[in-house]
Amino acid sequence: MSQSATSRPVYRSPFDLPREEYLAPGHSLCAGCVAGMIVRHLLKVAGPNTIVVTATGCVEVSTTLYPYTSWRIPWIHVAFENAASVASGIEAAIKVLQRKGVIDPNKRINVIALAGDGGTYDIGFQALSGLLERGHKVLYVLYDNEAYMNTGIQRSGGTPLFAWTTTTPVGKVWKGKWQQKKPIAEIVAAHRIPYVATANPAYFIDMVNKFRKGLEVDGPAFIHVIQPCPTGWRFDPRYSIKVAKLATETAMWINWEIENGEFRVTVPVPKRKHVKHYLRMQGRFRHLTDKEIEEIQRFIDREVEYINKRLGKEVIGPLVE
Repeated sequence: MSQSATSRPVYRSPFDLPREEYLAPGHSLCAGCVAGMIVRHLLKVAGPNTIVVTATGCVEVSTTLYPYTSWRIPWIHVAFENAASVASGIEAAIKVLQRKGVIDPNKRINVIALAGDGGTYDIGFQALSGLLERGHKVLYVLYDNEAYMNTGIQRSGGTPLFAWTTTTPVGKVWKGKWQQKKPIAEIVAAHRIPYVATANPAYFIDMVNKFRKGLEVDGPAFIHVIQPCPTGWRFDPRYSIKVAKLATETAMWINWEIENGEFRVTVPVPKRKHVKHYLRMQGRFRHLTDKEIEEIQRFIDREVEYINKRLGKEVIGPLVE
């Protein structure tokens, strides 16, 4: 485990992370849900001097069934739409208390906002944009299971093209969601904040080091994490990490970061798999025809071409079957 320029270590192995647990077991997240893994290791990186604000969503309802809680650090549940606003207020209050000497000015207190795609892409986007524009030192982590899973698998702005949800059904007329997934991380990056990243729990070391960077920057940071959902995506819970890995291997999910304006792909894919391998593992796409799969593939091909041109080199390789 080597040291960065900051006080937090650069993680080389899962064994480098602290042994302390700040998310207690016994929660009611679904079998195979990756959200528990994401949050557990986010808190390991952050440590005990951390305040977490969680929007309504899967993590909130599954970790705080009254009268119990899985949180071993200060934790606040707020509405769907205002996690970013509450986190902004907490960060501002900490600054005031440190300035007045009530809290040690040298004590680092992490403020983390945690929300799903519904609370980020849609309902909470206005509050998020305000946080970014004002420059609060808050790490915002989006765990993206690509629908409103907590309330019954309704489509969100993060739901991909042609995906089945209860509000984008499949029949003779409807063929799932008609729109592409909103590029939320790129929209956030347009706010010119110090750190924006996408992450995938199948690439664990990449993910936890992005958490580390997000906590260290002087200003807002945003990390967008894919979170496969066996319940809503309709796959066997045993295959959560396999599905997550296929998302990157097919370039349906590209792991990148923008650090102080510098863009890089952190998980290159030399040989890219066809999207059919990812789509056919999930029941939410089982209605797709070969023509529709190829439409998705063409869209991904264009995205890959854009990424490679942006970097001036090939980091996402050619398509192989």
